[in-house]
Amino acid sequence: MQNTLADRYAAQRAGMVQLIHQDVIETVGFIGREQLNPVVMSVLGRVPRHEFVPPRNAPGLTPTDRSPSVWADHLQPYIVALMTDLLQTNTTDRVLEMAPVQPTRPRCSRNSSTGLHDRDHRTPGSIRRDQARQTGLQQCSGHIGDGYYGWEEHAPFDAIIVTAAASHVPPPLLKQLRPGGRMIIPVGSRFTVQDLVLIEKSPAGEFVLRQILPVRFVPLTGEH
Repeated sequence: MQNTLADRYAAQRAGMVQLIHQDVIETVGFIGREQLNPVVMSVLGRVPRHEFVPPRNAPGLTPTDRSPSVWADHLQPYIVALMTDLLQTNTTDRVLEMAPVQPTRPRCSRNSSTGLHDRDHRTPGSIRRDQARQTGLQQCSGHIGDGYYGWEEHAPFDAIIVTAAASHVPPPLLKQLRPGGRMIIPVGSRFTVQDLVLIEKSPAGEFVLRQILPVRFVPLTGEH
């Protein structure tokens, strides 16, 4: 039975990767290329998505499933892959993530950076951290807080990924981004189509913003 489930999960991940490839082709007019980084795609094919969802939901996961977890609001796998790819992280980078849990993302970060710092406005950070470590992500830390303000005590970060939409780019996040670093964030009102925005910080501290494609995210919550 165990092998049967393992085979099923592996087949689901393989199907997910194929669908991501198709989505990349369909959005080539926005992202300007026909494939994502092979390392990112390889990692996505190995992530044990079922480890991050309630047991009753895991067997029924499909390649396009947002993988409902204990907490809520998740992204389709293509967007997870694209955002991870755009960060262009390497094995020495420190990454800050703000958003509800997403079952495919933790291992992507593990394979592209040595430090993942996760801050969430609602999620029990210690539970998420334990889940991640059980699947091999060791150098990670979590905290419950207002994602708008980032995590100053752990700054600066080489990369920042925000998976909830802000009405504008939060100045605290720009400040906490290391020169030469990248941030990916959806920007716009919760009532309209938003823009996925890539921000690059030059060595001199100047910012270059590029709109990637229209998206729809849940709002970034907090007191701001």
